[in-house]
Amino acid sequence: MRIKLAAMFAVGIALSLTLSSPSRAAERPNVIVIMADDLGYGDLSCYGATELQTPNIDKLAAGGLRFTEGYCSASTCTPTRFSFLTGMYAFRQPGAGIAPPNATSLIKPGTETIASLLSKAGYKTGVVGKWHLGLGEGEGPDWNGLLKPGPLEIGFDYCYLLPTTNDRVPSVYVENHRVVDLDPNDPLWVGRKKPSEDHPTGIDPEVRKTLKMDWSHGHNNTVHNGIGRIGFYTGGQKARWRDEDLADAWVDKSVEFIESNKDEPFFLFFASHDLHVPRMPHERFQGKTKLGFRGDAIVQLDWCVGELTKTLDRLKLSENTLIVFCSDNGPVLDDGYKDGAIEQLGKHKPAGVYRGGKYSIYEGGTRTPFITYWPGTIKPGQSDRVVCTVDLPASMAALVNQPLEGQACPDSFNVLPALLGKSDAEGRDHLLQQPNKGPTLALRVGDWKVLSYASAKPHKRLTYAKGEGKYELYHLVDDPAEKNNLVKKHPEKLKELLEQLEAIKAAGHSRPGI
Repeated sequence: MRIKLAAMFAVGIALSLTLSSPSRAAERPNVIVIMADDLGYGDLSCYGATELQTPNIDKLAAGGLRFTEGYCSASTCTPTRFSFLTGMYAFRQPGAGIAPPNATSLIKPGTETIASLLSKAGYKTGVVGKWHLGLGEGEGPDWNGLLKPGPLEIGFDYCYLLPTTNDRVPSVYVENHRVVDLDPNDPLWVGRKKPSEDHPTGIDPEVRKTLKMDWSHGHNNTVHNGIGRIGFYTGGQKARWRDEDLADAWVDKSVEFIESNKDEPFFLFFASHDLHVPRMPHERFQGKTKLGFRGDAIVQLDWCVGELTKTLDRLKLSENTLIVFCSDNGPVLDDGYKDGAIEQLGKHKPAGVYRGGKYSIYEGGTRTPFITYWPGTIKPGQSDRVVCTVDLPASMAALVNQPLEGQACPDSFNVLPALLGKSDAEGRDHLLQQPNKGPTLALRVGDWKVLSYASAKPHKRLTYAKGEGKYELYHLVDDPAEKNNLVKKHPEKLKELLEQLEAIKAAGHSRPGI
């Protein structure tokens, strides 16, 4: 009798756990943030592109929520990635501009991040792909030793990284704290100046003749894989990668991470790099579009997304996984290499109807594709709520009931209801936008937007020409392309918004509840 009772009790417990597991899973879904690099609002077929097709990303948009007013917080990579992880506007952090090759860790250990918040909630956390937030401390990264602090010191359990960017040295992978496949007998050296007079560079006429992709400006220091880079490095020959293989490496390591953590909640930051220069997609994608290597890189990005979603389907994880698809900034065509991006553009409009792109504070610099996908939870549709990558830490903390304490994530809003498509959800009521770093900033409040520059002097950038004057004012509903500067017609609105911008800067935070 005791044996039968014990058996019945065991069966009852098992049944109880089985029945309760879906509700427990629903409380802690897996989270994957896919951040594209230099992808513009008009670069995807689900956002109106007609010169190429992105079926896998389109599937996310068709089965999830496609935002028409989704933003990154800055129009360059390092600031957006910093604010996405920390929930803090990057202009508040000294040195948070585009990181050089030997940059040390920008996010200090002990800083609350989206990864540390989810880790506290019991998640396994990983980042695969582009980092560009610095590694190590002191005078520079120890490329031949332990590269710490880094992702593992701010909440990640695992990382497999492109430590800087594809156009910056060193051209190696970093897994957790070390350079992958580094031979101690061939140490890696990274510096700002030529290590020797005979060190070949892309500026040397004879070397330049041999390049597989020529440079248009800059990008002419050390040559690797037939392409000039920013910065100098020597050694580490066995550790060096090919540009063409990066996307495959990101997918392979991401699939390994998902498979290893399929039985517990996980958070994966998939940091794509496909569209960033030098654009050198794998040979199997080259020539797939009529837009040149930039268009081919978009197709490669779409393939990456498809490989991730196929993995979730295969492991039966799709209905318990929230995917957020976004970009780190708007598009750029000639960003230092002669890759045909301008010459082969044709009818394609990378930023859609919006003005500007990467490096600018016009809408084209920060308004990007933004999609949330969670089968069975998010109802398919379109949203005009204002949401931003800086909001993901607070929103994911709310998703898993993890409190934000003190000054943590000071500019991150909980817009979870909007991300999930709740009918009564509100997005942001205001949003600050920046280029690489301050003091140039823009502030959107409702349908109004003010641009505040450091100087009234007109100047040109790679993707846009600044208008006249120190300030610009636009009403986005009537003028989404920001063509009609209303500074003279609405001086009171200009004054109101500039005062609000200064108040946000001075407060040191903008998150409600602090």
